[in-house]
Amino acid sequence: MSTRDVPRHIGDLPFIGRPANSALLAAGITTLDEVAAYGVDELLELHGVGPKAVRILKEALADSEEPRP
Repeated sequence: MSTRDVPRHIGDLPFIGRPANSALLAAGITTLDEVAAYGVDELLELHGVGPKAVRILKEALADSEEPRP
């Protein structure tokens, strides 16, 4: 599958680039809750997921855990 065929936005995930989105989809990951079950090293092992994508995902996870008024 070409990365052009991968949607830009998947579930509640932030935009991390189509190669990273493709890697997450291939691993069956479509939500931040599913990302939270993986360690940084496991995410980096996915072809297409690099340090920038992991940083964006970690920031999104931190934002989702902040209490809202």
